[in-house]
Formats: sequence, structure tokens, C-alpha cells
Amino acid sequence: MISLLYFLWPEVLLTIAACALFLLGAVPTVKARSLAPIISLCALIAVFVGILASGDTRGLEDQTHTILIDRLALYIKLLSASVAVLFVLLSWPTNAAATGNSALDVGHEVGEYYALMLLAIAGIFVVASANDIILLFLGIELASIPTYVMVSISRPLPAAQEAGVKYFFLGAMSAALMLFGFSYLYGTTGSTSLTEIARGFHPGLGAGQSIWQLLAVILVMMGLAFKLAAVPLHVYAGDVYQGAATPVTALLAFVPKTAGIVATIKILHVIAGPQWLDTPMVVIKLLWIIAVLTMTFGNALGLMQSNIKRVMAYSSVAHSGYMLATLTALIACQGLSDPSKAGPIQSQALAAVLFYLCAYGIMNTGAFGVLMVLPGRTDTHGRHDADGHPLPTAESAETFDDIAGQGQRHVALGLAMAVCCFSLAGLPLTIGFLGKVYLIRPAWMIAHAGSPMASLMFWLVILTMLNAAVSAGYYLKIVAYLFLRPESAEMAHPADGIAPAPAQLFRSWPVTAAIALSVVGTIYYGTCWHAANRLTDRVTKAAEQTANVNQAPPTPAPVASLRIAAESVK
Repeated sequence: MISLLYFLWPEVLLTIAACALFLLGAVPTVKARSLAPIISLCALIAVFVGILASGDTRGLEDQTHTILIDRLALYIKLLSASVAVLFVLLSWPTNAAATGNSALDVGHEVGEYYALMLLAIAGIFVVASANDIILLFLGIELASIPTYVMVSISRPLPAAQEAGVKYFFLGAMSAALMLFGFSYLYGTTGSTSLTEIARGFHPGLGAGQSIWQLLAVILVMMGLAFKLAAVPLHVYAGDVYQGAATPVTALLAFVPKTAGIVATIKILHVIAGPQWLDTPMVVIKLLWIIAVLTMTFGNALGLMQSNIKRVMAYSSVAHSGYMLATLTALIACQGLSDPSKAGPIQSQALAAVLFYLCAYGIMNTGAFGVLMVLPGRTDTHGRHDADGHPLPTAESAETFDDIAGQGQRHVALGLAMAVCCFSLAGLPLTIGFLGKVYLIRPAWMIAHAGSPMASLMFWLVILTMLNAAVSAGYYLKIVAYLFLRPESAEMAHPADGIAPAPAQLFRSWPVTAAIALSVVGTIYYGTCWHAANRLTDRVTKAAEQTANVNQAPPTPAPVASLRIAAESVK
């Protein structure tokens, strides 16, 4: 027990805070509900500071080899805790009853809402530390199941409950696929340890994988595709993102995606062999196809939407495709004319994905924050349910008509949204631009390194760049509506069903702080090259240690106690 607490204290701390919040939710007072975000914020800050100050955990495994704490795990935990602080600020209750804000209305379940948020973040932590398929599966589901409930309780609209039900049943299907694949991994290797499964995949020189092992990989990848909103399990994204309250939509764009990316890296580590150079060609081609289809479908569908949250949903699909393209380059370094180039390319590929997770979390959260503050209405305005009661309306902007001309009326908010959209599109002087450059570079290097994968990687670079250019269409459309379209008569003269003016909503300092932090981070890392280089250097160190761990010899070695260089993840 002491050993587990030593390794999993961040997860335990978040779980204890979540349990306290569940108990607090039973107290039906405004003061109790007002304490919920404060407790959540304190727990996340404590975890962040504690990880920075921790020592003697880098590369450590517990005695059962179920848990592995390396720089990758530490980086993911720090990143998740940091972005979760923004989610707490976006969800901060600001109305008199402390039941929500302009975009969120959870009634008296504020304590439960924040408890579920902390459990979802704890799920990412478990995925980052897992070295066993059972623990990996539990972590993925811990990161996912709370979000099903959060979608349903996020606002009293039928669309929210419908989105929650769809999300739950499709999530259950993806979990079944993933668990089916894990069962084959166990059946063909006789172990649940990822380290032992990797040895079972590569028992000796020239040994290949059985058809059952390849089937296991395909099933697991399909299950993870749901978490990433990747093709072919992306169809839920539009309805779920639109139905959920805006703060929950921001969380959905980051939490399941981060858990899915980290789990995908761990599974690819099993498949690719000790030096990431023994991946079956069918897996490389499958991941290439999924990456290309995901970014292409995401951008094509994003251009067709009139609801901005649906646009951001399919934008999230496309961004998953960009990261999958880089993971394809990670496992496609075999057969280089100069084998010494493989290691640096792999480290850069891993670092690029980890950096882009950070960039996406920052810029995407800022965009959703601005949508929360801008006034809006929904199609339910003026409509009634079967009993004749008026349907509640959303007070935050969701459609292009809602934001038309709002950039001229509220310049600061319009500029904040423009910065985030430019970054998401990958325009220069933003963190999104650097992120996309880093994502493309590994595939470009393979295409020019005398590799048998050169043709595949060349087309992957071209298609990624074309898709990034296409995505500018709907991001710039948002900016154009903010500044170039005339304001609608209903929005210019607010009536029933129209939200309060942003001047009133902007009194909420937490939401303002979240937007400001996102915008500053987006510009700072996009323009201050030294700061961006320091961040990427630290991310590269985490990636290099992961590559070094994967290049360990296939024979068991005693686990040594290594000291953390805390500055490597600060």
C-alpha cells in the first residue's frame, strides 16, 4: 500500500478531493456550492507543485511492473493539471445561486460536477503511469466515464441529455472493442504487462507477429480511435460537442484526446519493438490511412457547419489526424539508409506530439472561453416542450449568427478569438504555427533520408499541409463574422431569450482569467522563440527518455533507483 501511494500520490490526492466534493454536493447551500471550485483549484495546484518538487521517481517501476513513472508520465501529469486549472476557471459558478454561469447550469450538482472533472484528470494520470493493460484500460475509462455524466448534467436542455446518451453508448462500444483487443494481447503473450507483451511481440531476431496479435492491435486502435474522435469512430463528435455546455465541450476536446494519445504511444511502443524499428507494415499503413482520413474528414465537415461548437468538434477531429500523422512517422523509421538518423527522428516525433498537446490545450480552451462570454441564443428560443413549458435557452454564443458583428462591439473578445483561431489554423507568430511545424518535420525528414517509406511520408506531409490550409477556411470564417458581418437586429436590441451583454458577463474574473492565460500563452510561445525553445527542449527530454526506455535490451534488468532532474519537467 505504501509503495502504491508513493507512486500514485497525485492520483490519490485528486481522488480524495473528488470524494470530498461528492460529499459537499449533498449540502444544499450556496456557500457549499461556492466552495467546490476553490477545492478543485487547490487540489490541482497542489498536484502541480508537488510533481515539480518531487524526486527519485524518474524511470521507476513498482515491484509488479504495473506502474512506470518516467519523464513522459511527469510531463503529461503537469500538462493535464495545468490545462485543468483553465477548465475549473471556465466552469466557475458566477450566478447568485452558484449553480453555473452564462454557459453552464448544473443546478445543485456543482460539487458532483467538479468531482467528476477531477476524476477525469486522474484518469489521464493513471494512463500516463500505466505499464499494464489492465491499469491502462482502467485509466482510459476513468478519463472517459465522468465526461459522459458531465455532458448530461451540464445544462437543462434536451440536447444535452441526448448528447450524453449518445456519448455513453458509443463509448461503451469503443470500450468493448478495446477490451476485446486487450484480451487477445494477453492470450497471445500470456502477460498483462506492457513490457512483457512487447517481448512477446518480438521474441527474437526475424520473428514476426501472428495474425491474432495483429488482430489485437487493430481492435485496440479502433477503441482508441473513439477517444481521439478519429475516423471511423468520429461521428459522435458534432452532436456531443454541440449538446454539451461550452465549458464541458472544451474539456471534451482535451481530456479524452490526451488519454487516447498517451495510450496510443504506449501501444505503439509494444508493436514497434525495442528500437521502434520493427513495426509490421500493415500497422504503418493502417495508421497512415486513419491519419489522412481523420484530418480530411474533420476539415471537410468543419467547412459545412453553421454551429460554431460543431465547427470546433470537427476541428478537434482534424487535430487528432495531425497528431496521428506524426505518430505514423514515429514508427516508420525502419530501413533508413543511415540508421543513426532513426533515433533523432523518433525523439522529434514524440516531442512534437507532446508539444502539440500543450499547444492545442491552450489555444482551444481560449476559443471556447470567448464563446462563453459572447451573448447568444439557441434554436429553442420561443419553443415549448410537450407540456407547454418554455424550453430554456443557452446564454452563450453558439452559432455564426450569434457572433456576427460582436467583434466590433466587444473588441477585446474579438481579438482574443482571432488570436486563438489564427493559432488553431497554424498562422505564424502563434503556438499553433510552431506546433504544426514540429508535427510535419519528422515525416519530412524520413522522406529525405533514403527510406523505403519515403513515398508514404512525402504524401503524408503534403496532405497534412493541404489540410492545415483548408482548416483556415472555417477558422477565418469565425473571425470574419466577428468583425466583417453586420450585427443582427435581435442581437443589437436584446429581448427575451437573448443573453446579457458581455459587459455584465465579463465581471466573472475566473472566465476572464482563463481567456487571458490562453491568449497570453498562445502569443508568448509563438513569438518568444527562446521560451518556446526551452519548452520544446524539456519536452524532447521526456521523449528521449521514452525512446531510451524502449531501446532497453529484451532481457529483464533490475530496476534501479534513479534521481529526477526536476528541472527537466519544470
